[in-house]
Amino acid sequence: MIRIGKIVATHGLQGALIMTHIVGTSKWLKKDMVLFVELQRESYIPYFVTAVKATNDEEFIINLEDVTTPEAAKRLIGKQVHVEEKIIAEYAKESPLSWIGFKLIDEGYGDLGLIEDVMQTAAQWLAKISYKGAEALIPLVDQTIQRIDINAKTLYTDIPEGLLEVYL
Repeated sequence: MIRIGKIVATHGLQGALIMTHIVGTSKWLKKDMVLFVELQRESYIPYFVTAVKATNDEEFIINLEDVTTPEAAKRLIGKQVHVEEKIIAEYAKESPLSWIGFKLIDEGYGDLGLIEDVMQTAAQWLAKISYKGAEALIPLVDQTIQRIDINAKTLYTDIPEGLLEVYL
């Protein structure tokens, strides 16, 4: 499963929710699809989408089955939303979301292991890896990415010298 967004607010009196996402397009979410809401750490509860309206390419107003009151909706605010990878695969081929699980190989540091997660900041995407027992964040920007091998699930980078030493 891939984390694609977060429930940020309620909407109206029928239990509708506002969900932000990082897929980059609003074409992927449809009625009757399943969203997995992380109610507790690594506890993904499936919810069927009963209605969906895109407000822009980063936000939806959604209704979920069994969430029909503002009180029920409020319990989901702030929760992370995940989908099965195949749902957004066609939209995420060039998106850092699809790079979770890719091997990260750097020109100077060599094999850094697997990308555990990706996150978007205001300015850039970051890859989360485990480096010598510590969590490290690697910038995923044009200046650091050399090439991506989708078939081999490998991302080749050239990160600045000394960046990983900050995490030790």
